[in-house]
Order: sequence, then structure tokens, then C-alpha cells
Amino acid sequence: MALRFYNSLGRKVQEFTPIEAGKVGLYTCGPTVYNFAHVGNFRAYMFEDILRRTLELCGYQVNHVMNLTDVDDKTIRDSQAAQLPLDTFTRQYKDAFFEDVDALRIRRAHVYPAATEHIGEMIKLIRKLFDAGVAYQAEDGSVYFSIAKWPAYGQLMKIDRDQMRAGVRISHDEYAKESVADFALWKAWSEGDGDVAWNSPWGKGRPGWHIECSAMSARYLGPQFDIHCGGIDNMFPHHEDEIAQSEAANGCRFVNYWLHNAHLVVNGEKMSKSLGNFYTPRDLFAKGYSGREIRWVLFGTHYRQTLDFSLAALDAARASLQRLDAFRQRLAEAASAPEAGTAIAAERAAKATADFQAGLEDDLNISAALAALFDLVRDGNRLLDEGTVAGPAAAAFVQALETCDQVLDVLTPAPGEGVPAEIQALADARQAARKAKDFAQADAIRDQLAAAGWTVEDTPKGPRVKRL
Repeated sequence: MALRFYNSLGRKVQEFTPIEAGKVGLYTCGPTVYNFAHVGNFRAYMFEDILRRTLELCGYQVNHVMNLTDVDDKTIRDSQAAQLPLDTFTRQYKDAFFEDVDALRIRRAHVYPAATEHIGEMIKLIRKLFDAGVAYQAEDGSVYFSIAKWPAYGQLMKIDRDQMRAGVRISHDEYAKESVADFALWKAWSEGDGDVAWNSPWGKGRPGWHIECSAMSARYLGPQFDIHCGGIDNMFPHHEDEIAQSEAANGCRFVNYWLHNAHLVVNGEKMSKSLGNFYTPRDLFAKGYSGREIRWVLFGTHYRQTLDFSLAALDAARASLQRLDAFRQRLAEAASAPEAGTAIAAERAAKATADFQAGLEDDLNISAALAALFDLVRDGNRLLDEGTVAGPAAAAFVQALETCDQVLDVLTPAPGEGVPAEIQALADARQAARKAKDFAQADAIRDQLAAAGWTVEDTPKGPRVKRL
């Protein structure tokens, strides 16, 4: 099956054809670093991680760029409230973002351009927009993009030009769809900006939010590239404005494929602090959940469907991962046994691998991919029960799991994620009691383990501790 994606620009699934054979330029909207990123943000970053890993599984060399918005209305407002310099204020949230990215096993982008480090590129781009006749300076010194002078405006959102209000200007970064109007490219300095300002041909000021991504994507990927991603809330105004200013300045198509993920809700409701259902990854770590459990929930729903996040879903993820851990353990034990069932094992493993990749190639159909993975687990466990998977046959299943894990990255527990030391000590005490034929004590310890949420499974290789 050819790799296919739903392109928001054309509102249809299209076969993916890169600009340059074998290579993909990928730009993903990163965090605005004024607070800790929450699970709704990470829903987008996880979808983009699965996308990138799928492209790499299909043999593409990906150049991944993700911006860091470290100057905008929010960062200035909150840094002033905290009475900290902008760079000091945003640095703490940049560092926290990378810690969370690593904990959730999201592959780091190749480049993380920060807006404050690319002001020069933004000024050059605005100059080009003046040359193209679509930029103008208002009375207050700010520079705006004139939608009246760019007939192609609105192609992503299919905006009716009758909605556009030529000459009406919007200076703030985010606004409602019905507020289609000229948007800021450069904001003249005001007292509310404090010491956040740069010199420009139009006076002291700072860039608008939308110009940042256009300038930085062109710097690292060129004026035209393959894929641009983000949440559906970024489609307007952010992505629509990116398209307009990039294409007006560079005279070519900006992006060939636009992919957008749907929202995340919590227990069917919008996530909010007032409802008590607002979670950052570190909130969930404090509740005892691991990065791979959170990861499993975040990628487990197709990116274009609303993801209903909950603690119950994390508990279910823990059970699914334990099933995979147990299967891997059985395969590890079988690998040292005499050879058995090589042909059928290789056949089942190859089919599962092919089905897994085919699911992802179909617009990242994660449900189909996970179904193929659990078909592999079901078939493998049945053959292990029959004693027909051992030696090289077990290795075929291990290789299939490793191929799937190139995308999923959940099959290896993180250090400290396994059995807690106190639980292992109880399991060891139970085993010692059994050897001493003190079965009453062994049963008492078993009950103690169960009360703590653990059980001991007796296997020919010895006892194995598992969560209930």
C-alpha cells in the first residue's frame, strides 16, 4: 500500500509524494513556553512523533523542525507577572518541555528554532512582503498583512471572501474565525512590552506570532516543503496566515500536505483547571503512571478523532503493556530452547509486521496497526503454549515486535518502572517460604501482594511478579 494522508488543504486522503525522492521536510508547531505543556498539547506532539516514525519506517530520511515560541502576547504577559526577564522566564519551561518529551519517548526534532533567535529572518521576510505589495505600516507603527491585496487568502479554511473585512486590523496573536482581517507582522513597541523589543526598519518592536513560523520553516526547510502539522485549533488563524505570508513573499506553494489532529478531552469534557481534570505529564507521573503508559493512551486513538483521556484509560494501558511484557518474557525464555516451529513462526511474524505497517501507511490508522500487534501476541502465545515456538522461531517474533516498536516505542520498561523493591522483597520471601514448605506463610504473603495490586506467577523458569 502506498503511504497516504488526509490533507487538510484539499479535505481528502492523498497519496504521499515528497518533493525530493526519499526525503521529507517536516515542520511541527511546538510549544508556547509560558507554562508546562499539558496532555492536550502532547496529544499533538505524540501524533507528530508517530507520523515521523512511520515515515522513517517506510524508508524516508526526515528533517524534522519544531519551533519554540518564546516571544508572544502570553510569554510577555506572564514573564512580567513573574517579574522575570523574558529569557529567564521561558527557559524554565523550555527545559521542562524537553524533560517531558524524553519521558514520553518522543523523538527530539532535528532543530528547535526559538523565535527570539531568528528575528533577523523575520525582518527579511517582512521586507519581502512590502516588496510584494501586501504589507503596510499603520499609524501606530505596526506592520500588517493586507488580505485585500492577497486574493488567495483563506484556502486552508475555505473562507468566503465576503467574511473578510479589508482595512480592519487585529494586533493580538489569536482571534476567532469570524474576525478575518489584516493581521500583524510586526508590532510596534508599547509600554506594556517592557524591555522586550528589537530594532527594525519600521521602528522598535517585536514580531507577530504568525510570521515566526513562516520565517523559521523557510530558514531550515526552504520556501516549500512537504508536511506541516499541528492541532485543528492552529488551522485558523495561525496556519492560514502562515500560508498567506509565505506564498506572497516567496512566490511558490508553501506546504504540500497539511495534517491536523483533533482535540483531547478528559472524561468527555473539555480539560480545565476549574473542573479538576487538567493534567500535565508531571501531574500523572506524581500519580504513579509511567511515560510509556501515558504514551500508549496518547497515540491509541486515530489522530483525526477526538481523544477521550482518563485515568481509567491509563490503567487499561498498564494492563495492555503488561500483556506485551509477559509475551516478550515468554519469547526470551523460548529463545534458549531447542529449535521448533520456525516456518510457521516466520510466516505469522511476517504477516503481523506487514499488517502493522499497512495500517500506519493508511493515514496513520493506529487501530489497524495495534490490531496487527495483538494478532502477533495471540498467535505467538498459542504457539508457545503448543511448544512450537523456540530457538530461531522465537527470534522471528522478537524481530516483529522490534519492528513495531520502532514506531510505538513502548516495549521496554524504563528503569525503575518495573517491580518496586518492596514488592520484589515480598515475592522473594514468599518463594523462601514455599521452599521451606511453610505454605501458610507463603499464602499470607500472596494475599499481602494481592492487596498491593501484585501477583506471583509460578513458571518453569521460576516465579514471575506481575501487576494484577
